[in-house]
Amino acid sequence: MAWEDRTPFEAIELQFGLNESQTIELMRASMKASSFKMWRERVTGRKTKHLKLRGFVRTKAYAPGHYKIR
Repeated sequence: MAWEDRTPFEAIELQFGLNESQTIELMRASMKASSFKMWRERVTGRKTKHLKLRGFVRTKAYAPGHYKIR
């Protein structure tokens, strides 16, 4: 969830109980140094990673036609 740009840290905390700093430490410990650096550069200051900075509330995490029953 942390790797995904659109998933806010608040959703990670709600589901897994890890706040932003704990999530960052988990990512640091779980990733190669170069991958962690790339991720941190990507999410630092990103509006979608913090609910308070978002201008909208997303209610669905998938496209309506994504789970079609055949």
